[in-house]
Amino acid sequence: MLTVNEITKSFNRKFALDTVSLEIKKGEIYGLLGPNGAGKTTLIRIINQIIQQDSGTIRFDGKLMTEQHLRHIGYLPEERGLYKTMRVLDQLIFLAEIRGLTKSEAKRNSLFWLEKFQIQDWSKKRIEELSKGMAQKIQFISSVLHEPEMLILDEPLSGFDPVNVELILNELKSFKEQGRTIVLSTHNMRSVEEICDRAALIHASKKIAEDTVWNLREAQKQGEFFIRFKGNMISFANSLWIDFELIDKKEISDSRFETIVKMRRGNKIYDLLKALMGNVEIEAVEERFPSMQEVFIELTKEKEVEDEK
Repeated sequence: MLTVNEITKSFNRKFALDTVSLEIKKGEIYGLLGPNGAGKTTLIRIINQIIQQDSGTIRFDGKLMTEQHLRHIGYLPEERGLYKTMRVLDQLIFLAEIRGLTKSEAKRNSLFWLEKFQIQDWSKKRIEELSKGMAQKIQFISSVLHEPEMLILDEPLSGFDPVNVELILNELKSFKEQGRTIVLSTHNMRSVEEICDRAALIHASKKIAEDTVWNLREAQKQGEFFIRFKGNMISFANSLWIDFELIDKKEISDSRFETIVKMRRGNKIYDLLKALMGNVEIEAVEERFPSMQEVFIELTKEKEVEDEK
């Protein structure tokens, strides 16, 4: 649906983006990840034609992107852009009209979303009267009023408590079920694991990884297994011998333990189970995959080491 091809952008002769290419498919939730200053927001602003790239192209549904395509995109910027003295309903109607809705359509859709979020009582409040989280919710509503085919959300969960984070994530899942495409730039790695189909990591202006969330996690696994057992910890440790390494352990009740074990010398899970059987009573075994937080940190470190060489 959106093809970013070798986009380059520099400021004062310093690259913000260096030949970055992405392929975002229709109906998927795509995570755009990276440390602060990596270039994510610059790319999002280029897509929304707020700034222009130095080189490269962007295509929307196979056609070179123009201002007309912005009517099909909902955009939630990282820097919130609400008018403090406007009332909530007036603000929503105004922003919806900018995206091409008639005044009656804008009012109808605004009231629908205010009621859906159970905040219709806010409609006459001025933006400056709202808390950060409340204003963030209004900003989110403003990005979906015109029923866009694609949503581009830059740190949409910032300022929300856990209840409202869950509310927004559920809405994004619903949009996906409707066939809409979502680009999610966030530091909330739990949300990436929960809802993103694929993700790209941008670091120091370059794309350093792009794949499904599952493949990114699998590529960084370290041969670690979670094991819960009943028995004697000394017997368990002795069974590991030199072929396996005990990384962590925790006693959860009398003679019941949870552990993390790492493989050595190319051993497999069968070898581990064979070593333990007869010595302890195994209750659960699960291969441990790194979280997206761990993937994020590891890939960033690898890139920094590579740049230093």
